[in-house]
Amino acid sequence: MNLQDRDKAVIWHPFTPFKHSPAPIPIVRGEGVYLIDEQGRRYIDAISSWWVNLHGHAHPYIAERIYRQANILEQVIFAGFTHEPAIELAERLLPKLPGDFSKIFYSDNGSTATEVAIKMALQFWWNRAVGSQKAGIDSQPTKRKKILAFNDSYHGDTFGSMSVSDRSIFTLAFHDKLFEVVFINTPSRENLPLLKQVIEKEGDGIAAFIYEPLLQGAGGMKLYEADLLDELLVTVKKHNIICIADEVMTGFGRTGKLFASAYCKVQPDIICLSKGLTGGTMALGVTAVVSSIVDAFVSDDKLKTFFHGHSFTANPLACTAALASLDLLEKESCEANIENIVQLNTEFTEGLRKSKHALLKNIRQLGTVVAFEIEQGENSYLNSIAAVITEKALKRGVYLRPLGNTVYIMPPYCIGMDQLELVYTAIKEILAEIQTPSL
Repeated sequence: MNLQDRDKAVIWHPFTPFKHSPAPIPIVRGEGVYLIDEQGRRYIDAISSWWVNLHGHAHPYIAERIYRQANILEQVIFAGFTHEPAIELAERLLPKLPGDFSKIFYSDNGSTATEVAIKMALQFWWNRAVGSQKAGIDSQPTKRKKILAFNDSYHGDTFGSMSVSDRSIFTLAFHDKLFEVVFINTPSRENLPLLKQVIEKEGDGIAAFIYEPLLQGAGGMKLYEADLLDELLVTVKKHNIICIADEVMTGFGRTGKLFASAYCKVQPDIICLSKGLTGGTMALGVTAVVSSIVDAFVSDDKLKTFFHGHSFTANPLACTAALASLDLLEKESCEANIENIVQLNTEFTEGLRKSKHALLKNIRQLGTVVAFEIEQGENSYLNSIAAVITEKALKRGVYLRPLGNTVYIMPPYCIGMDQLELVYTAIKEILAEIQTPSL
């Protein structure tokens, strides 16, 4: 029995209907920018395997670091114990983050990193209320129970992270189980006054504002401007609302800067990281917080403890992979590669705009990310054009996975310029093909 048949017998794949989906391609190994299947066919991983892979597959330096750590300590409970990789990673991450962060809380993926942030923000106000009530003081903070979030947002698949995500097909089956959230549009020149009015009206009841800075990923690779986000954050912070930047996707150079929040003047109080944190090698989540939030949990009252944790919190192997990824990120060659990708992406997007392709709209770029919509069928994640493009790209040795009719590229930083040109060429050829009536 081959791998596809064995898979079909026992595996349930994410975001994949059981019916009418092509059989998954068995990948037997990775090599730099390539995924290699059973028959030896090589595919350029143009989306970094769901946006996680920074330095290429099976990177020897990361593999060697993990191997050495596995021979020393592979796992230890992180309640009551600590270890060198977790401490060193926190020491190295904190100075790199955009803002004045004090502590790092470890979890195991992007959804849990945002879940932790939401719980921290809500408990921050709860802790303050408990203290006020015991002291006989007005317990006003108990009113802060709502979260502010953007429409078209996506923050994960746990119930908390689903609650603060846009009400979409991802959350449809669970809407009656999700908690109340105040949703607003991402800021534009036209709507900013209205958004400020909503915050002025709801502000005293809002505990936190969670946002994907500048680039909304699963919501459709939607961009908005840093100066507009700054204006919105000023209003948010005027009401003492905790600001949570979800940089699970945008972190570690994806937008051209190390973090998307670095484009802004106003910085978050909490930042969430995962995906590229380990270079795409292992699952790890980080939630970093400023000292004013930490202070609300420092108390003789044990009820103010943050009762949250995971079995694999701060796993030594994952922390070691993250340290190795940071080493590679800090190399001048990696910085130069990112700059080259950004430059070539700029030229590619300009070329697409000049082509005036009849089916293209909203061609955009931010750093290493390029995206556009295809005006064919519904503007939806369920648009069948996604499967068509994926199939056509695979035949050309390129892996793309559109978000419905939103096509994007987000390559690993190790991609060669010739390889990136192959991705561009594949996209151009596919665009030429889908103009024909046969589709």
